[in-house]
Amino acid sequence: MQDDILKLAFEVSRITGEKIAVIDRIMMRTRMLSMNARLESTRAGEAGLGFGVVAREMGVVAEEVNALSAQLQSEIAANTARIESAGRHMMQEFKGQRFADLARNVVEIIDRNLYERSCDVRWWATDSAMVGVLQQKTLEASAYACERLATILRSYTVYLDLWVADRSGRVVATGRGSRFPNAINQNVSETEWFKSGLATRSGDDFAVCDITRNGVLGNAQVATYSTAIRKGGATDGEVLGVLGIFFDWEPQARDIVQGVALTEAERAETRVMLLNSKHQVIAASDKSCSLSEVYPIKSDAKQGFYQEGQRMVCYALTPGYETYQGLGWYGCIESKVGGGAGGDGSFQVKH
Repeated sequence: MQDDILKLAFEVSRITGEKIAVIDRIMMRTRMLSMNARLESTRAGEAGLGFGVVAREMGVVAEEVNALSAQLQSEIAANTARIESAGRHMMQEFKGQRFADLARNVVEIIDRNLYERSCDVRWWATDSAMVGVLQQKTLEASAYACERLATILRSYTVYLDLWVADRSGRVVATGRGSRFPNAINQNVSETEWFKSGLATRSGDDFAVCDITRNGVLGNAQVATYSTAIRKGGATDGEVLGVLGIFFDWEPQARDIVQGVALTEAERAETRVMLLNSKHQVIAASDKSCSLSEVYPIKSDAKQGFYQEGQRMVCYALTPGYETYQGLGWYGCIESKVGGGAGGDGSFQVKH
């Protein structure tokens, strides 16, 4: 509908201009005829006096019509400009609201995905193989735990690896030993995921870290979840160690930001991103992320959009999902816009 308003405004302006130009040409001819008539009436002397009066009146009428034409053109142009401005503003507001909703959808999808990861880590930490390797501390128990982790990984392909570490922070079992041989016996006692997992208060709790690169896992980008492994797999059992699971972040997140429902024209001039709580770009539709780019988002609401020059920025704060509260991430869509209302960065809408 917004496009139709603009097209109508342009068409009204075009037709008005054309018709007024025709009127001006007619009045120009009328003035010329009036001038010629006055000259002829002068030559005719007394017999042409009456005709001269008519000729002068024709000139006066022509001038009045010209003045009216100029006034009409000015007023129509002003109102047409207002219609165009309103139409452009409506288009930008419609686009901003739509893209803000899409930004929310992006962060909701990733939240639901990561909620499942929080369920996985709490479930697998109660597995008898995870508990057994920490209680028995034998090579046989370690081999069985590695076999069990490998079985899980064959079904859950979104993970790079799963690690079991004892209370001292030494990794005693992994699921992909052949692919990542350096993981076994790694000392992870100073890592955030281990310390946070060790500090969980019960089997119902979990820890999640922001997106980082893991050097042991080929420097891949990972979202790491962890929780304590407890004696007997009991919710309130004695802490024996920590299970850490490493979600293969980059390909999963890229699919989400590139899968947003945009037209081909929109996609060509749009960048879809996920930002962490520090506004670092952790996923983008246009390129791989270095995890070092900080996007200058101006977000003082849970959802909204604003325009700066030829850029429109639409955003939505993570709403969380079920027991997963989120990490303060944003879905963000930057797009190019044309001129018109708000082109100076003057408008901002929040929800």
